[in-house]
This record gives sequence, structure tokens and C-alpha cells, in this order.
Amino acid sequence: MVPAPRRKNTLYTDGIKYVAQKAGAYWLIDEITFQQYHPRIKNEEFQVWTLKVDLEGSTAGLTCDDGNERILFTKPIEYTDFPLDEIKIYVVDNVILLPSEY
Repeated sequence: MVPAPRRKNTLYTDGIKYVAQKAGAYWLIDEITFQQYHPRIKNEEFQVWTLKVDLEGSTAGLTCDDGNERILFTKPIEYTDFPLDEIKIYVVDNVILLPSEY
């Protein structure tokens, strides 16, 4: 019998909750959490997630790097109404937080 993979418990701060509520962006928390199982991401203790939005086209790109600009993951977002043109989010030891909360 093969043991089931351990699940990571990912938490997020009040600042991230505020952004998700005000911007209707719980999907962004979900996307970051889901990708914690990605082979290139799962062992990174420090991650920088960047959402860059094309406000005219309502599309975006989501990237994750290791804090030293080594890209670990990218994903196009076909539609978003996220109100900012860019946001950076950190993941540190399974906690999603704003850079100001670091």
C-alpha cells in the first residue's frame, strides 16, 4: 500500500483576506494554494507571486518566482476584473501574505 501524499495546510493573513474580499479575488488565493503542489513550487519556502493585469483587455498573467527572479510557474488568466494593474503576494512557510506583512 502506498501512503497518501501529505496535504499542506496553507494559511493566509488578514491583509490577503481584505484584498480578496474587496477585489472579489478569492480565486487568486485558490490559484496560489492549488499550485503549492506543483513540483517546482512545493519545496520553495519563499515565493513571490505576481499578478499583472491588462486592464484594457481584462486578461492577466500570474507568475511565481523564488525571490531571486527565477521563474517557477506562469499561467495566463483569460479573464479578470481585478482592479489593480499589478499585485505582489508572498508565500512564506505555507502562509500567503502581502509584502507589507512580511
